[in-house]
Amino acid sequence: MNMLPMEQFRKFKNEITRFLMDYKFALDAFETKIEILKEEFQFFHDYNPIEHTKSRLKSPESILKKMYKKGCDISLEGIRSEIKDIAGMRITCSFISDIYRIADMLRAQSDLKICEVKDYIQSPKPNGYQSLHLIIEIPVYMSDRQENVCIEVQIRTIAMDFWASLEHKIYYKYNREIPSHLLQELKEASESAAALDRQMERLHKEISEIKESQMEEREEELKRISLSNQQFPIPEALVRLMSGVEET
Repeated sequence: MNMLPMEQFRKFKNEITRFLMDYKFALDAFETKIEILKEEFQFFHDYNPIEHTKSRLKSPESILKKMYKKGCDISLEGIRSEIKDIAGMRITCSFISDIYRIADMLRAQSDLKICEVKDYIQSPKPNGYQSLHLIIEIPVYMSDRQENVCIEVQIRTIAMDFWASLEHKIYYKYNREIPSHLLQELKEASESAAALDRQMERLHKEISEIKESQMEEREEELKRISLSNQQFPIPEALVRLMSGVEET
């Protein structure tokens, strides 16, 4: 009589382990894609739009809590359809333009499907939170099957990430009941961070324009040197002398 519950437990353990492995492998595959983009961009553009990344996988306890909160049936299929952020990655950039550049690069990959976009940069949350959220479906190839797994990707600037990290710490320090004056200060801090992002974006654009202008000037100078050499060719006799051929 004791064998059946043990067998059921082992079966459930294997199922939940396999279920979460799908999400771990999805994160592994996505991290590889991001590393390729970083190296390729650095090589061809001498610039890396990605400062750093951080990934996480929800624990079984966190998943169950979220399902209970949603009032959903507890099953693996129910979890897969209701919770899209079991696996997540945060990508931190220097500039706002980098956020949308990375999103465009991900959209261009044929094996990725962008299922949902929430732009909290264009429309910040009431508390001041800013970030670009994407739900991305990625194929995971197992030994006996293929699974299409959803991961949540958050893309934000360093300033946005700094603000969100501090807001999160304050939120839990006060057990989710933050005094109104602190909420107002957090909102003001978010606006200051957004203003800093806009200023740094402007400086970045201006420096890029100066760099492009300098490159164009160098190219023009090289063209002038080339034309100058064509106008004053080396005498044929000197060419023969340099090559060691004597006149007869």
